[in-house]
Amino acid sequence: MGLLDDLLGGLAGHGMRGPAQGEPARAGGGGSGTSQVLMALMPIVLGMLENRGARASSPTRGGIGDLLGQVLGGGGGGMGGGLGGLLEQLQRTGFGDQADSWVSRDANKPISPDAIPQIFGKDGLEAIARQAGISPDAASHGLSQLLPEVVDRMTPNGQVPDADALANSVNEFARRLGVS
Repeated sequence: MGLLDDLLGGLAGHGMRGPAQGEPARAGGGGSGTSQVLMALMPIVLGMLENRGARASSPTRGGIGDLLGQVLGGGGGGMGGGLGGLLEQLQRTGFGDQADSWVSRDANKPISPDAIPQIFGKDGLEAIARQAGISPDAASHGLSQLLPEVVDRMTPNGQVPDADALANSVNEFARRLGVS
């Protein structure tokens, strides 16, 4: 899992600082700019996967839970988000094959940055980008890289874990990244 291992090995000691206020980071040709984008998105992605309603004690949350519940369609009492909500959203928007590959033990199918606005909606993507302090384009590129690997990492046995096991995995991963 090269991308996440690179982030864990190279950036965990530097904290989760994103770009300077007022300077949206841009995903692109690699290097530290892409790493900064991925690190800015990581707590949001972890919060997205763990979001299960009233669990406000999560180190990855900080207002992200409500935002992502709305982004994933759970704001008004429907699906509450979380990994299951994300997988349902991927199925609904035509990216079920990719989602299934991320959960399974098979190779992860990539997802295009152009697919991300379809999955989260333009407003949802802009909200995620705002929360991370990056541009929507950078968020699309970063999410297309992070989602397959993070979902894969959180489903090591080829199935979606129960809520408690998922919360433990997310919290452990956040701790390893230095965001707990």
